[in-house]
Amino acid sequence: MTRVAAIDCGTNSIRLLIADIKDGVLTDVVREMRVVRLGQGVDATGSFAPEAIERTRVALEEYAGMIRESGASALRMVATSATRDASNREDFFAMTRAILDPIVPGSVAEVITGDEEARLSFTGAVGELDAAGAPFVVVDLGGGSTELVLGDTKGVRAAFSANIGCVRLTERFLHSDPPTAEEIAGARAYAREKLYEAFEDVPIGDASSWVGVAGTMTTIAAIASGLQEYDAEKVHLTRVPFSELFEVCDRLVNMTRAERAALGPMHPGRVDVIGGGSIVCSVLAEEFERRGAVSTLVVSEHDILDGIALSVK
Repeated sequence: MTRVAAIDCGTNSIRLLIADIKDGVLTDVVREMRVVRLGQGVDATGSFAPEAIERTRVALEEYAGMIRESGASALRMVATSATRDASNREDFFAMTRAILDPIVPGSVAEVITGDEEARLSFTGAVGELDAAGAPFVVVDLGGGSTELVLGDTKGVRAAFSANIGCVRLTERFLHSDPPTAEEIAGARAYAREKLYEAFEDVPIGDASSWVGVAGTMTTIAAIASGLQEYDAEKVHLTRVPFSELFEVCDRLVNMTRAERAALGPMHPGRVDVIGGGSIVCSVLAEEFERRGAVSTLVVSEHDILDGIALSVK
């Protein structure tokens, strides 16, 4: 048995998994998430805001202490969409190196491609799923990008990373509280445009199951299930029929910020971007429906973080 640490630093959140691996199976020791909004303003400015790097540093310092105490022997930290786009990413790398190198020499955040991000998400998401549900389309709806992956128990058949996510879409279009009809229409059109290439590359019509991962998907599932507070065990592998999915997504995007904040399962760090994520989610569901693929979203709590842990050497 090997104890490893995996860190996923995305556009909106930074997450930690410390787990024991035996025969390719993960057993959680620690699983943590902090919303740091590293991608704040990156879509508009092309660079990280100093305060965003500082928020991420504070969270990473906390994670470093947990890793040190756990006795993990190996570590991998990956950074995704926002870091791929930031012109001053070397400042970010220097910060991560200063914190992680004392724990495991040579450790630093690595920027992965959209294709690798998609494949790691698929690996993490399908481990517990019944093979009878294959082929699966796994969708990782993040802050800056959305990955679509088609595959089965034998591996990935097709993958695409679209440059659209809840933070990016919100910052670009949804400025009013609540968003205006014109803002919502513009965001929906943009989401369709950005996802079009993904639908061309990934034949979602071949899928028997749609598996959604990451915070937008899990929050929508929690609300659709009527949970009064977020409960990861209850959310994991929840099935959300499209009729309920469309209703929740439409409600979320038309709410005020205060109304979203009052929802029991809503993490404070998702309040201002869940509307953008809901638009991406509903556009995806519309395309699944149009192609006669599936009519239900299955939500998994296991995702790219689990894939990173399984990839640690």
